[in-house]
Formats: sequence, C-alpha cells, structure tokens
Amino acid sequence: MSEALHVHHDTAVGHDVHHDDHGHHHQSFISKYIFSMDHKTIGKQFLITGIVWAIIGGLFSVLFRLQLGFPGQSFPILETFFGHWAKGGTIQPEFYYALVTMHGTVLVFFVLTAGLSGTFSNFLIPLQIGARDMASPLMNMLSYWFFFMASIIMISSLFIQTGPASGGWTMYPPLSALGQASDGSKLGADLWLISMALFIVSQLLAGLNYISTILNMRTKGMSMTRMPLTIWALFFTAVLGVLSFPVLLSGAVLLLFDRNLGTSFFLSDIVVNGQILPNEGGSAILFQHLFWFLGHPEVYIILLPAMGMCSEVLSVNSRKPIFGYMAMLGSMFAIAILAFLVWAHHMFVTGLNPFLGSVFVLLTLLIAVPSAIKVFNWLTTLWRGNIRFTPAMLFAIGFVSLFISGGLTGIFLGNSTIDIHLHDTMFVIAHFHIVMGVASMFGMFAGIYHWFPKMFGRYLNNTLAYFHFWVTIIGAYLIFWPMHYEGLAGMPRRYLDKSIWVSFNQFGSLDQMITIVTVIVFAVQLMFVFNFFYSIFKGRKVTSTNPWGATTLEWTTPILPGHGNWTGEIPEVHRWPYDYGKDGREFIPQTEPIGANESKH
Repeated sequence: MSEALHVHHDTAVGHDVHHDDHGHHHQSFISKYIFSMDHKTIGKQFLITGIVWAIIGGLFSVLFRLQLGFPGQSFPILETFFGHWAKGGTIQPEFYYALVTMHGTVLVFFVLTAGLSGTFSNFLIPLQIGARDMASPLMNMLSYWFFFMASIIMISSLFIQTGPASGGWTMYPPLSALGQASDGSKLGADLWLISMALFIVSQLLAGLNYISTILNMRTKGMSMTRMPLTIWALFFTAVLGVLSFPVLLSGAVLLLFDRNLGTSFFLSDIVVNGQILPNEGGSAILFQHLFWFLGHPEVYIILLPAMGMCSEVLSVNSRKPIFGYMAMLGSMFAIAILAFLVWAHHMFVTGLNPFLGSVFVLLTLLIAVPSAIKVFNWLTTLWRGNIRFTPAMLFAIGFVSLFISGGLTGIFLGNSTIDIHLHDTMFVIAHFHIVMGVASMFGMFAGIYHWFPKMFGRYLNNTLAYFHFWVTIIGAYLIFWPMHYEGLAGMPRRYLDKSIWVSFNQFGSLDQMITIVTVIVFAVQLMFVFNFFYSIFKGRKVTSTNPWGATTLEWTTPILPGHGNWTGEIPEVHRWPYDYGKDGREFIPQTEPIGANESKH
C-alpha cells in the first residue's frame, strides 16, 4: 500500500513540475523567492543571509583589531560612523566589549551554524538522497523565517542608545543578568536573549526536518551505507542540534526571567555599589553548565558539515574512492557521542572538583582519536590521487591543514593543569579560531565553490577564487598562529589595551602585524562576496549536468533543477557514492547498475 502511495505521490509531484516548467503563472516573485518552500531556494536564503552576517561579524573583528594593534591611536573616521562609541576616534571600552560579543555571537551562530548547515543541509539532503523536497517544506520555510527574525532583532540591538549586548558571546551572569552592571547589560542583553531564543527555534525546526528527511525519504536502493559522507555529517549535525540547543534555550529563558521578573536562577549574594541585592540561592555556574552543554556540541555542529563536504570534495577531485568509508562513519558517530561528554573542559577554572576535572580531561583527549582517524583518511584519500586543484579542492585541503594545526593545540588546552595557565588567554583564541572558526569557513568555501554550479547554473571566477584561497590561508596562519605565543606569555583575551603592561609590551609590533593582515584578509573576503554575487548573474554558464565528473545523485538532475528536482522519475541507486577509478573507468555514477563481473561494494 505504502509503495503505491509513494508512486502516486511521485507522479503527482512530477505533473506539478511539468506545469511549472511551462507556465510560471501561479508563482509570483513573492511565493517563488520570499515564501518559497523549495529546499534549494531556502538553502540559498540561508547562504545569502549568512554572507551578509559574515561581512558584519568580520567588520566587527577588524574594528576591535584596530584597537588591539594600535592602542591609543586615533582614527577620526570611527567617530564619524560610531559617534559617542568612538569618542575622539578611539573605540570606547563599552563599545569594544560589545564588538567582541557581537563578533562571537554572529559568527558562531548566524554564520557557521545557520549559514553553514542551513545552506548545505537544505540544498544537498534532498538532492543527494533522491528526494523531491524536505519532509516538511512548510517547517523548512518557517525555520528560515525564524532565523531571519532572530537576525533582525540582533541587528536592531546595534541601533539602540545603550548599545548591543557586551557580556562576551557566552553571556555569563552576573554581568549579563544585572542591567546596572554596564550599558551592554541593559536592553541590548534582552534583545540578544530574545534573538537567540528565536534562533534556537529555527535550528530545531530545521534539524527535525533534516533528520526525518534522511531517515524516511531516501530513494530506492539508497541504503544508509550508500549515502555520501556529506549526508551522514549533516545527519549527525542535526541530531547534535536537536539534543543540545534546547538546553541553551532554557538557559536564555531563565536569564530573561532573572533580568526582568526578579527570579534568582543565576544570582546570589551580590553587592552592587554598596547596595545588597535581594537575590539568593542562584548559581552563576549553573548558567555555564547550561551554556556549555550546548556550547561544546556546537563546535561539532559547526565542524561536522565542513568535514562531510571536504570528504566529498577531496574524493571527487582526487579521482579516488574516499579512504575508509566505514571508519569515517564510525569516527563521526564517536565525535557525536563524545561532543556531549566534554562540556566542563570550558570550566576547569570555575572551582570544579579536580577529580571531576580529570574525568573531563580524559573524555576531551579521547576526541582526538576519531579526529585523527578522519585526518588520516583524508590524507590517504589524497595519497597518489590524480589531484585536480579546483578552488573547492584547495579549500578542502586547507581545511585539513587548519584542522590538524588547530586541533593539536586542543591537546594542550584539554589538560586541566596546563589550562589553568592558558585559560582566557590569547592561546584559547588562537586554538578555537584555527580549528573551528577558520577551518569551518574553509569547509563552507569548499562547499560554495563545489556546488555553486548546481545552485545557480554558473561558475565562480577561478582567478579570483585562487587569489581568495592563497591570501586567506596565509593570512589565517599569520593572524592566529602568533597568538599562541602571546597566550603562552599569559596575555589575556578581551582586554582592549595591553600596552600598559611591561610583560606584554614586547608584542606591540606583533599585534600591529596581526591587525594589518586582518584588514587585508577582510578585503579579500569582500572580493569573494563580489565574485559570488557577480557570478550569479554574469558567471560562465554551466553546460554539462556533471561538471566535476562526480558520482552522486545531485549531478543527475537538470543543470538548474526545478521544484521537485528530477523531471521524470527519481533515479534508483545501485552502488556507494565513491566509485572512482574502477574497472578502468574514471567514475561510475551511483545510478548505474552493478555489472556481472563487478565486485559488489
């Protein structure tokens, strides 16, 4: 019965597609692009919103790097733009903390969570598993609009008199719980919490959709172990999000209660300006537990999609099967489980019981094992491959490089003893920016360069792409590598002027160099943005349905797939997605039946 229903559903949608191709008369601009329920359009909406946020978040970092590289120096242009936030052309302390807070929030949540998995989960899941669309297109559309509302509220906090939230992107109480603590703890903090609550709703709607689509809507023959690693990665990402985001939601809601309803979830025994507050019985450390219980899985919510896409891009452009498919799956599964068992390594200096700390040290260092398996498999996939250095391939290799070098410093920080010295220093900044921030951006760039032809039917400009890659990877290492040395010397993070300490004076010229490189790298990202939007309309047109010679299902659709993806029936799958260099052939699509003399994979 269900089979018959399935076929009927197929033909009904197929008929609808036919209708679409001939007369677009029942789809206005608004229903096609704004309230679209087509997963491909929603993916592009996430991507373009993410790009806008990346420019804003990146600009914030350029502004506070100006302060760090040239403390005490005046830039009159800042006062022109920011008024009393930059009196006399120097960034004021309150504004500096607001910039740091918004930079972290925007890039972690709005760019690398919504922009990365929102784009590629939406775009790739139906195309790669052989589905017409998501399980619930309406929920999918809502997930984007909740994200959009969260964006509007977050951006509006930049335009209120007291300014945006400035409690750090982690928003620890009591600073974030008491309006009288600072300007950035007033209305801006409420807007931050409301925005995050809406954002979490968006992530939950999307995640449930991704999971149910992958579990229920695979085409005939597409068993779980024939799915591309990209889809597995997006699946684990969605599971992590659905299990961990609600915990942050509870933290945000309780913090709103503490701020506005006089409760004491996170407040106790506090004196402000000699005045004793009535709050009793709360614990600020409780908020840290709630925050990091999401915050650590969040690292892998950001990293896993990049890992999956880079696996795919490395295999396609090495013209070799991915090395150790099942080991890759197992390691992703292990990472997904361990991600939930390590959150307190962010809290080694909170007065955590040292024995409990040692348990978290063990679990934290265990994550190195699946990570190392993945690295080994990527390198072995490249080994003796017939490599094509496409822009996507360069970014995927760059991802592996950054993941290795950034991951190694995690071994330092994972040891509670060393972490007591390194905690809240520039070493931490260096570590997580390389391993999570920059590496995931590289994964995202690899995905954009690789699937852009499928998204828009055109290519990005290659010359600009190569320039983008080389400046970005050299710049990323020049910016973040030296910070390790600053951190080892004890230089704290989040301080706006370190020049008054004798011990940190020696780093003055280093900080200037970092700032100058930051400005250059940011300029090159703007060049990428130009390339992106220009190529949508004016890029070289794609003429073949499978420009990269890939085996996966998305390249069996028309060059620009309509709503419903395939014009006829959905193709059937007969093999795993990595049949490259087999039986004297360069690649064999997943849809090709297995021959009599072939070994069945």
